[in-house]
Amino acid sequence: MTAAETGFDLTLTEEQELAQRAARDFATEKVLPRAAEIDDQGKIPPELLREMGALGFMGPYVPERYGGSGLDALSYALIVEEINRACASTGVVLCSHVSLAVDPILHHGSDAQKEKYLPKLARGEWIGCFALSEPASGSDAAAMRTSARRDGDSWILNGTKNFITNGALSNVAIVFAQTNPAQKRKGIAAFIVEKGTPGFTVGKLEKKLGIRGSDTAQLIFQDARVPAASLLGETNEGYKIALSTLDGGRISIAAQAVGIARACLEDSLAYAKQREAFGKKVADFQAIQWMLADMATEIDAARLLTWRAAALKDAGEDYILAAAEAKLFASDVAVKASRDCVQIFGGYGYLKDFPAERHYRDAKITEIYEGTSEIMKLVIAEEILKE
Repeated sequence: MTAAETGFDLTLTEEQELAQRAARDFATEKVLPRAAEIDDQGKIPPELLREMGALGFMGPYVPERYGGSGLDALSYALIVEEINRACASTGVVLCSHVSLAVDPILHHGSDAQKEKYLPKLARGEWIGCFALSEPASGSDAAAMRTSARRDGDSWILNGTKNFITNGALSNVAIVFAQTNPAQKRKGIAAFIVEKGTPGFTVGKLEKKLGIRGSDTAQLIFQDARVPAASLLGETNEGYKIALSTLDGGRISIAAQAVGIARACLEDSLAYAKQREAFGKKVADFQAIQWMLADMATEIDAARLLTWRAAALKDAGEDYILAAAEAKLFASDVAVKASRDCVQIFGGYGYLKDFPAERHYRDAKITEIYEGTSEIMKLVIAEEILKE
């Protein structure tokens, strides 16, 4: 795909290459050696998160005046791919923090909210989460039951949120609640709620198939009183904020999927070159070569879709369609690559001693969170029918 065909020159700038190199060095030297331990113990070492903050990864496109790195969306996608190539658990903590907590405050917060929260979040001193899903509402976010009632100079929140990445780890949550159920989508508001708020507690921690190092928690609000200044945007803008946040977040999940798929390819290549069967290397068999060729081609295609979506976002263009296409395709590529990776490893691919089974478990979630593949197809269909 040429620059003329995309409308963008996707040759990386010096700044983007530096961001990519810094992320790759950190991921290779610090994260990858601990990936199996992170998965096994179900916890990410705090020092890794602190170092990501020190390197500027936790606030990549936050302006420097708010403590961020002042990079662009494509640089962020490059960083996400590198971290997830090493460890998808560490990668999803980064993605959820930046795309789902930092981003809505940056784009919808008041000046006072930006001054208060962005520096801590961008430096990684605080971790953020995004509380939208509920026990009875996932893809249908408008069906949420969490309520927000105005009481003087405060709001009273009641309800339960489910499947919240970083839910236990986070210091601050972007919480969505119904202020007027009769208005449905137009009655949803967004709030910035700090951990430690009376009535706000962490409930059940989920036991997951993959990305086990990141916590997925239930958040409970029982007459949780938050100041009126915690309202993010206007009272009727919560649904719009949620959707616009998820549109951008899909670029990071596409980049995560590319990172996982790349891990599958690189680990498969290394194994196939050293493993012998029937007197020759596994890599010498055409069946294996074709699997590797498909992986390499599909990963490149997924990466280009992801870069295009990021470039559109950087240019201030409409990127909803591009982001949905990137996430749909890249997540499918990751799942297929992980399946082939296990197959290439053979019996060893089924053992926890080797990385293939971890990639297999980690890849699946990319087809589910921040919009399932089925929802992505609905978004894509809606966008192309508009045209």
